[in-house]
Amino acid sequence: MLDEVYNNLKTRMDKTLNALSKDLTKLRTGRATPALLEGLKVSYYGTLTPLSQMASVTAPEARLLIVQPWDLTALGEIEKVILKSELGLTPQNDGKLIRINIPALNNERRKELVKLVKKNAEEAKVTFRGFRREANETLKELKKSKEISEDDQSKAEIQVQKITDDFVSKADGLATAKEKEIMEF
Repeated sequence: MLDEVYNNLKTRMDKTLNALSKDLTKLRTGRATPALLEGLKVSYYGTLTPLSQMASVTAPEARLLIVQPWDLTALGEIEKVILKSELGLTPQNDGKLIRINIPALNNERRKELVKLVKKNAEEAKVTFRGFRREANETLKELKKSKEISEDDQSKAEIQVQKITDDFVSKADGLATAKEKEIMEF
């Protein structure tokens, strides 16, 4: 029964950590990565289609992304979506593919991005603490219904705290690595 509580807690925290990791991947760091364009959807024959299903996105150089659509008729729509995105990128369409130069970040923008990274990490940690609280409430209910003893509850709460601390440190590690990447010149 306690294993079920632990597994549920780990699963929920793992999903939150994966979401944080995805969010951090989408932040522009001055280095080209295909993940920058991952969340974009393009209107393709009246249907919003993920860009990754319409084109190959590669990063042949540190500051260059190339988007090569499989259907050249979608080139204009892809270009519009990239321009309208909040990424601040300017695509260059040559009729066969789209080149996107990734400009270097200025110091002010780097600091803004670091603040955003810290905010995202803190939101994940708040979520972890919420999951911890729910797990501890479940343990109290199990004790109340006499399914576990008071000693088992105390040991389980310690284990829940260890799991929470582990995930908090993983989130901090992700945030620190991203901050370091952002502040690189």
